[in-house]
Amino acid sequence: MSEPFFHVENISKSFVGVKALDAVDLSIAEGEIHCLIGENGSGKSTLIKVIGGIHKPDTGSVFIDGKCIDGMSPIEAIRAGIQIIYQDLSVFPNLTVAENISINQSLESGQQVVNWRAIRETAKKALADIGEEIALDELVGNLPMAKKQIIAISRAVTQNAKLIIMDEATSSLTNEEVKHLFSIILKLQEKGVSTLFVSHKFGEVFEISENITIFRDGKMVGSYPTTELDSQRLSAIMTGREVTFDRYIYKDKNVDEVPLLSVRNLSKRKQFSNISFELHRGEILGIVGLMGSGRTEIATSLFGLNKADSGQILVKGMPVEINNPQEAIANGIALLPEDRAGQGLYEDQTISDNIVVTILKSLLAKSGLIDTAKRKNTAEDWAARLNIKTPTVEAAVKSLSGGNQQRVVLAKWLATEPDVFILDGPTIGIDIGSKHTIHTIIRELAEKGMGIIMISDEIQEILDNCNRILLIHEGRIVQEINDTAKIDAEDLFKLVSERGSFEAA
Repeated sequence: MSEPFFHVENISKSFVGVKALDAVDLSIAEGEIHCLIGENGSGKSTLIKVIGGIHKPDTGSVFIDGKCIDGMSPIEAIRAGIQIIYQDLSVFPNLTVAENISINQSLESGQQVVNWRAIRETAKKALADIGEEIALDELVGNLPMAKKQIIAISRAVTQNAKLIIMDEATSSLTNEEVKHLFSIILKLQEKGVSTLFVSHKFGEVFEISENITIFRDGKMVGSYPTTELDSQRLSAIMTGREVTFDRYIYKDKNVDEVPLLSVRNLSKRKQFSNISFELHRGEILGIVGLMGSGRTEIATSLFGLNKADSGQILVKGMPVEINNPQEAIANGIALLPEDRAGQGLYEDQTISDNIVVTILKSLLAKSGLIDTAKRKNTAEDWAARLNIKTPTVEAAVKSLSGGNQQRVVLAKWLATEPDVFILDGPTIGIDIGSKHTIHTIIRELAEKGMGIIMISDEIQEILDNCNRILLIHEGRIVQEINDTAKIDAEDLFKLVSERGSFEAA
């Protein structure tokens, strides 16, 4: 391994008395693919922002090519060769591919007149440098997430990037798209570009990285060659504890009762067709399938956000009409959506407001106004039940880590006291420690008699937590697995991969 061209030394950073980073060191060699991993709130994002010049560290120094560049601004970081690609990619949907790729270079040049020929040439060259082709005049808003990822990388290439930091770059990509992204990272490596890859997904970490640095509670607790670690050891170092999990066992004790939910021949044109299944008390039913298979459309249909064209829904044996979420809630059905930030939370509002928003009518006083004491007590009760880590429920929900935000969404819907809880991607973007906590909560809900439907891209998550699995392909149930104890991850992966790619990690 060559001498590190990038190095941070003794970096510390505090916010209002909370130490986000504590004497952190990190070194990356030229052309190295280095992974940064840690639980939500461990300090990863703060370090990235220090490296990018967004946050000024309280102590410590940043070195590039042996030169100390303390106190740099974001533009100085870019000029030094540091490019950060955030999870939202920061692309402009109303601009073309060429404009998105060339915009940073155009702005930095300070030109008063737009040179359209130069913009197209810059974009074309950047795409060619990583072996990609995308129509330069296409609006970025029309492109899938994988193409947007390529555009963000190409834009970094135009800035002569030496270190590209990818923050949760694969959270919205299919398995095939992840493989393609990794091929691009390897091409960049051949050109001497280093990558700092931030991810919660162990399979991806082990596949792409050469070295792994592990954060816990704002401290760097270890940096290892990837070959020296396995999932169990990495998990133990990252969380500070051994995380073990047995499969969920459903004892069929409720199968003779009237099902909590019965779905009969539910269909919607161009989305799904003849969907039929039953869900009993205490069951955790898994639904797997490719992106675009219709799994999320089925979930939103059951919750009244995507009314089916035909078919029947029965709750506790009684036919019901569900035309909107209010009718779903009234019938004891709740939905935790796939897009936590966009659909599950009001990010600028308080934790308490987010928790009680589904039960406001129950908080009304005789005056017709919200009983503020009852509102606060309800929020604090749910925060305590789900162990939401916050000094006060009046803090903005966006101040929480991803795992704690997910618990707020859970609390919001559990407050409605549902009989059926549909979870679409319950642990997307959440670290292994928080995943374990969320899974434990889900199991406890099922054991108390709730019926759970879990939709997930992660095969192991489905196998660990579900007693029964429906495989969806092109809007139809093509297979039902009634005993998950008799199938392993490899077998299930093969079943799904026959119909396309699927995330096995």
